[in-house]
Formats: sequence, structure tokens, C-alpha cells
Amino acid sequence: MKKIILLLLCIPLQTFAQDYVDLLKIGYGQTFNNDFEGTGESTFVKSFDVDLTVPVVLNENHAFITGAVYSRNNLQLFPNAASSSLHSTIVKLGLASTYNERWSSTLVFLPKIASDYVNSSGEDFYFGGVGLLKYQKTEHLKYRFGLYASTEAFGVFTTPIIGWYYLSPNSKFEMDVSLPIAADVNYTFGVTTLGFDYIGIGRSFRITENDADVYADVSSLEFASYLQFNALEKSVLLRAKFGYSSNNYEIYQNGEKIDVGVSAFSFGDDRTQLNPNLSGGLFLRFEAIYRFDISEDSPASPVLGGEE
Repeated sequence: MKKIILLLLCIPLQTFAQDYVDLLKIGYGQTFNNDFEGTGESTFVKSFDVDLTVPVVLNENHAFITGAVYSRNNLQLFPNAASSSLHSTIVKLGLASTYNERWSSTLVFLPKIASDYVNSSGEDFYFGGVGLLKYQKTEHLKYRFGLYASTEAFGVFTTPIIGWYYLSPNSKFEMDVSLPIAADVNYTFGVTTLGFDYIGIGRSFRITENDADVYADVSSLEFASYLQFNALEKSVLLRAKFGYSSNNYEIYQNGEKIDVGVSAFSFGDDRTQLNPNLSGGLFLRFEAIYRFDISEDSPASPVLGGEE
């Protein structure tokens, strides 16, 4: 059984999920210390990512979703080894549709290349996608149901998605939940916001440096509190996060796969791990977000269907 759920934090679950779209998000973070279990060695995990979403209006009920996500993680994969950089580039291609006042949907195809980008080949290319169906229960509450699936170096992974989005009548308290992948609960005090979020990350990277024939199976749960500064009428957000991440970067021989992964469960997993487990650790992260309003007061809201 895998220790973690999941997905890539960058999949567009929040595309048209609220009264806004995050067009650009840039983040940089670092853990303070991660120990290799059973050894006296440790490493730091440094992360950097850029997430771009560009919606293209087709008509008053449909918008084409395009964009890209780039991420880089830098750490030692083995005790006393040189640091390795693991890269991932995802392309977003999808459609957001509004059917009536209650129902809408988002379908996004997510091809990606994930490896150390040293000796890249077609084996670094993977396919994925997510589909969400949304139901507007009340003016302030919306439910979402969906499915994510992806090919990875370890095999096929899939997980159901159940969640909701709630914004209080005074627009100060917000809940954005997509289980088992992500959750964000926050309260706004004028130009500042205090919040708590959770992200489940799961992905794989092919490693080719020094003619290696292995891949990294990456899994992590991140729990963080954050302080956010809201600038330019909440269109530019500057966020500082502090929390705990259960990082694990398991190394396996290429070709060793599970039968199928469903949410937190792996079926047919008889792989042999080549490196020690990493312990979790505290982390600090900074994010900058450019947010575009699609509420009813915005000219774009009839086209993009308002909040998701």
C-alpha cells in the first residue's frame, strides 16, 4: 500500500472553481531537514514551480482552457550523494462548460514530461487528465465531483474527487475542498488573509543521469498555515506559508510497476526500493499569485460561468 494519495498539486481543480481564476502562480519553498531513515545523513528539499492558466472564451457557455505548469525539486536521493534536480512540465488543454444555473463541468487533458532532463527520451512522456462536474447548491455553496487518471513510471494511477466551495455572505470566510487532493480554509481581514491548507502530491520522475535506469516515486502530504497580503483589490496575492511535509522520494528500477493505484491504495506492488525512506520535515514557502475576477460584477462572468 502506498503511503500517500495522489496527484500533482498543479492539476487544474480550481479552474473556474470560485469567483476567480488564478492566471499565474509562482512558488518557492524549502524544507529545513529531512533525515534518511536508518542512517545519520539528511537532505533538504528545495522546490520551485510556475503555474500558468489562459482561458480562451469560445461563447457565452464555453471556454477553452490552456496553460502550462513547470516544477523543479532539488535534493539528495541517496545518503552522501550529489543533489539531483527533478523536473516536470505539464501542458493544460481543456474545456470549461456551463449548462444551466445549476450544472457546469471542466475537462482537462494533462500530458507531461517528467525526469531529471539529462538524457530525455519518449519514456519521460506521460498522459493524464481530470474531469469535474459541478453543482451550484446555493448562491454561496457549490459541490464538485470528478475523477483524475494518469500514467506514471510506476503504472496507472486514478482517484475520485469529492469536494465543495463555500464563500460566506460577507465574502470573508472561504472553504475550497477537493478530497483527497487539496483543501484551503481561510478568513480575510481587509488586506490580509489567514488560512490553512493541505495538498497531497504524488508523481514520478525518470532518472537518467550517469546512465541510471531508475525512477523516483514521489509522495508527500503538506499541511501549512499561511499569511497572505492582498494587493490591488485582491488581484495580486503575496503568501508566506509554514508547515509540515511528509516528503518521500522512493527510487525503483525502471520497469518495476504496480498493477494499478487507486487513491491511497496500490494493488500488485512487489517493487524493491533502492534508497532509504526520507522522514518528513518542517518547510517554509513563498507564493505570488495573479488572480482574475469572474464574479457576477465582472464582464467575463457570463462567459466563464461565474464561480465553479
